[in-house]
Amino acid sequence: MIRFLNEDHPFRITNKLILKRWLNEVIASFGFSTGDIQIIFCTDEYLLNVNRKYLSHDYFTDIITFDDSSEGKLNGDLLISIDRVKENSIEFGVSFEDELNRVIVHGILHLIGFKDKSNQEQKKIREAENRALLKLKELIIR
Repeated sequence: MIRFLNEDHPFRITNKLILKRWLNEVIASFGFSTGDIQIIFCTDEYLLNVNRKYLSHDYFTDIITFDDSSEGKLNGDLLISIDRVKENSIEFGVSFEDELNRVIVHGILHLIGFKDKSNQEQKKIREAENRALLKLKELIIR
């Protein structure tokens, strides 16, 4: 089950049903099933504290993914800074909604097993994000 939660930010996601259907389809397309996935919206400060505490990183980020998957079932927490997504959408010249969807599917792809440390890994995850975002647009059009 995919759940959308808030930690310290009042943001509310729209189109929950479409997004859940989309993410379930992305997960299934890689041969996995959906377990318990929490997508948690928060502020920059909250995510910075998590980054420091659990990853020993002292910088802002848009998402941190905690993976608890096992035996083909995806489980985990995706913590997403709404502040960072807003700033990145402006920087990259895309809508807030498009950037948020990219960040959400990026976290899902990490649960699936995609990495993004090397240039080659970044290219592969970006391609997978783009394919997934096309699927979302198809769902919205239907």
